[in-house]
Amino acid sequence: MLDSPIDEIKNRLDIVDVVGSYVKLQKTGANYRAPCPFHSDKKPSFFVSPSRQIWHCFGCGKGGDIFAFIREIEGVEFGDALKILAQRAGVELKREDPKIKTERKRLFEICELSCQFFEKQLEKSENGKKAKEYLLKRGLKEETIKKWRLGYAPNNWRSLSDFLVGKGYTREEVLKAGLSLKSEKKENYYDRFRGRIMFPVFNITSQVIGFGGRVFEEVKKNDEGGKYINISNTLLYDKSRTLYGLNMANLEIRRKDFCILVEGYMDAIMVNQSGFENVVAASGTGLTEYQLRILKRYSDNLFTAFDMDVAGDSATKRGIDLAQSLGFNIKVITMPEDLDPADVVLKDIKLWEDLVKNAKTIHDFYFEKVLKDFNRDTIEGKKEIAKTILPIIKNIPNKIEQTLWVKDLSEILNVKEEDVFEELKKIPTSQNFKLEDNKIEEEIDKNIKEPFYVSSKTKKDMLQEYLITLFLKFPQLASYLKEEDLRLFSPQYLQIIKTMTSPQNANYLDKNLENNIKNLIDMLSFRAEVMEIDPGINLEKEFQYCLKEIKVLNIKDKLNEIGFKIREAEGQNNSSQIQKLMEDFNSYSKIKNDLETS
Repeated sequence: MLDSPIDEIKNRLDIVDVVGSYVKLQKTGANYRAPCPFHSDKKPSFFVSPSRQIWHCFGCGKGGDIFAFIREIEGVEFGDALKILAQRAGVELKREDPKIKTERKRLFEICELSCQFFEKQLEKSENGKKAKEYLLKRGLKEETIKKWRLGYAPNNWRSLSDFLVGKGYTREEVLKAGLSLKSEKKENYYDRFRGRIMFPVFNITSQVIGFGGRVFEEVKKNDEGGKYINISNTLLYDKSRTLYGLNMANLEIRRKDFCILVEGYMDAIMVNQSGFENVVAASGTGLTEYQLRILKRYSDNLFTAFDMDVAGDSATKRGIDLAQSLGFNIKVITMPEDLDPADVVLKDIKLWEDLVKNAKTIHDFYFEKVLKDFNRDTIEGKKEIAKTILPIIKNIPNKIEQTLWVKDLSEILNVKEEDVFEELKKIPTSQNFKLEDNKIEEEIDKNIKEPFYVSSKTKKDMLQEYLITLFLKFPQLASYLKEEDLRLFSPQYLQIIKTMTSPQNANYLDKNLENNIKNLIDMLSFRAEVMEIDPGINLEKEFQYCLKEIKVLNIKDKLNEIGFKIREAEGQNNSSQIQKLMEDFNSYSKIKNDLETS
């Protein structure tokens, strides 16, 4: 019997199949190779090992097992990766309440059947064909309509509800799915969406979780809502946590390293159709912290393509301010007057390309806007400019960037930077929204530890791993390693070296090594196996060079440590301590300089 769902999933799924469904792999010997999907990779440096069931990129240093890959490629946390792979492997996660699980399963079924129902109505019904004609006139292509699974809801009170009841679902379940409403007076149910073009909303794994509906004719008097209405929050759908189109855009956002954020369904679809597939739309709400943290898994660069407010307390401005406070690099795609992204890409794709290319930094956009709206030559204008810009500066987390904004504001207002900083102190910091607990984690066995995952590494880590890889590929190099050199290595890498170089020690450690060390050894062995070495390289010189670089980095760390102690001693006016520390600092500096010039 397998110990955990993780073991069971790994037993059922082959890493080549999992990775190969996202990346085109090419067989090379016993392994597979491809350009890395996580960084710009001219020479394919991404490898997959079927025997070890791991992957590794020798360019960016990322690697791990199937769970690590799904986390990286989908931009999700471990819990979500576990769910994705469990579904793919047909493994049941047993921590979920059976009642909730059954309810959620049936709601997914209802949403999928509803999507199919709407799709069929768009193709077959008389009014559905009119709705499709409208979409085609708006510039959508047939394949786009099918790709986004657009549909039509008949203008009848219970068409969808009756269809779903006929499939074995109760009217109460249809209500819980957000697809019907209940009359308070007559205690009966009726369809939420009637006479509307339907936009299904997907989760990251492309399952239908909700809908938005748009009228394409005059809104009927008996219809509720305006031009657009969205599904209410359900067990599956939370508009504050959902980004429309992310299932289509996630890989492109990562590849292009920026996300285009638009306002509506049609904007997202039309921009995607034009070739800019790195586009998402907020789902009927201002940007939330949860949505932004999802986007941050894929890129730190955010391009907005909607009306941007500078002053006031609009949902748009709050969202952008929040994005700034989370460290996003924000640019504004300035739209022509009275046009939205869908209109622009339909009218002139070259114009859209230029707008994206020439997107303004949030700094330039805000300053240009306030200078246009207010007169900086008057006291009243200066006050309004300061009132508008100072709260924005306050929410910038990077102090250097904050200082640059202050400098520019002081020049505009013709005041001293110190005065701007004094006023800045009076501005309260905006309170970020508190993230809700991730309920998915409640469905997972709390005792399960995450499998192997290699995160981004420091230069010192990479050098140590490279040296160990050389040891593994060329065992004779171990003879060059002196006892004093061992002190240069971090504990986990020292443990690996001892495991490799001491057979007696290795037998003991093999039984007692922690999983992360074993996994790291496995990864480095894989690296040694696929590593290509220039036949003309002098291995001894390469080895000595790496050792020297590690020594330099260790000394730099020591110098930083001494520098910190000097500042502490200065604060205490401890002159004798300062003198001793300065001697140490000079001594280590000389060693570093000697090493760097040798």
